[in-house]
Amino acid sequence: MSQHKRVIIIGSGSAGISALREVRRETEDFLIVNAGDWGTTCAARGCMPSKVLIEAANAYHRRHDFEAFGIGGADGLSIDIPALMERVRRMRDGFTRSPRSIPDNLGEKAISARAKLLGPNRVEIEGHGEVTADAIIIATGSSPVLPKPWEAFGNRILTTDTIFELPDLPKRIAVIGMGAIGVELAQAMARCGIEVHGFDALETVAGMTDPEVGAVLRERIASELPLHLGAGAEISEGDSCLIVKGGDGVSFEADAVLAAMGRKPNIAGLGLESLGVPLSDRGMPEVDPCTMRIGDLPVFMTGDANGIRPILHEAADEGHIAGRNALAASDTAYCRRTPLAIAFSAPNAVRVGKTFKELEGQDILIGAADFSKQPRARMAETAHGMIRIYAEAGSGKLLGTEMALPAGEHFAHLFGFAIQAGMDVHDMLAMPFYHPVLEEGLRGALRQIAKELPDPGRSDLADCPATGHPALD
Repeated sequence: MSQHKRVIIIGSGSAGISALREVRRETEDFLIVNAGDWGTTCAARGCMPSKVLIEAANAYHRRHDFEAFGIGGADGLSIDIPALMERVRRMRDGFTRSPRSIPDNLGEKAISARAKLLGPNRVEIEGHGEVTADAIIIATGSSPVLPKPWEAFGNRILTTDTIFELPDLPKRIAVIGMGAIGVELAQAMARCGIEVHGFDALETVAGMTDPEVGAVLRERIASELPLHLGAGAEISEGDSCLIVKGGDGVSFEADAVLAAMGRKPNIAGLGLESLGVPLSDRGMPEVDPCTMRIGDLPVFMTGDANGIRPILHEAADEGHIAGRNALAASDTAYCRRTPLAIAFSAPNAVRVGKTFKELEGQDILIGAADFSKQPRARMAETAHGMIRIYAEAGSGKLLGTEMALPAGEHFAHLFGFAIQAGMDVHDMLAMPFYHPVLEEGLRGALRQIAKELPDPGRSDLADCPATGHPALD
């Protein structure tokens, strides 16, 4: 093996694979080094297996609406959790097949081993010695946050790294952490008939920052499982169970606890201190989010490893940026996409663009729509939720939105496209809205803002340009 490479990629998750794709456009003089599983976090332990579980849970939950639709027989339905978990793993294995084939496909260019930085151009690869490189891309991913004392409870403490491996789910589960992952899995398991309690030190759920939208979402989740919010949870040993006590003083006897308090970058033992740049109190260097470069070093840090935007499509973008800049004569600073965050709870919890918290105190206009009376949602027995849209005062330029809506994942993309295109409220109102559809609910919120803009009586339709024929103009 050569002792010098143009590029060394450390990690084979979403960011690492994306970086590899870009590097291979220019050169085959590279190494990709990965410790442990070659499957990505999303495909193996995150967004993909969780959505398989959620889809089954939502399908089973629909039996509660049968009577409203005039359908009988709901009481005769049951769910086979072991069969469901087997399907989760079967589909998960299909999603991970491609990344797990990397070592076979690349041969000696892919090394299963730990890597440690020895400096800006030097890497120590376990069992292979020191290798130098023109550029290094760090894409080491993240791991679930797990308080050290909880390790004493053994395999009764679950994480997203372990829960999908279970052949069956425990009958009683406490989910600690009501962020996006915790809310998704807690609600899905409750819909499968598992007794679930949710705990979080915060009063909010799924990361919502708009108090009105957050209250609607919290109320909806609480209608399906007990929530204990506002203070940290304590775990103690009980008689053949774990006792989980929330800040509200309520205790829950659980067969297992799912730790869903987020993920932390995999930087322990990576040798970042050898780079000679300042590190934060968490041991992190400063990374340029548009180039992925650390300082002026030939080192790039991407995906969950840098903690900037720990979401799959962002990790893939960062790998793309790093892969291109690692081989370029000079950096290109790439514009980042409009931020999207979606929790696939019911209703979907969504943030697009600027959040309420980021805009608080600024001169903005807000339009809101309550979906509890939205006609199409009522037809589907999903009449619940709220959207709040934020626009720049004066211009009406769209800035962001937070929503808890049925089919919110699709609304998220409408607003993501509109915000990235620089559209204002009038631009969006000029777009076609069919009837009857859920999207009609947006129009009311947009019109609220339009009334506060100059020319409040302006038509939703755009003016036609002159044809050049006086008789027609």
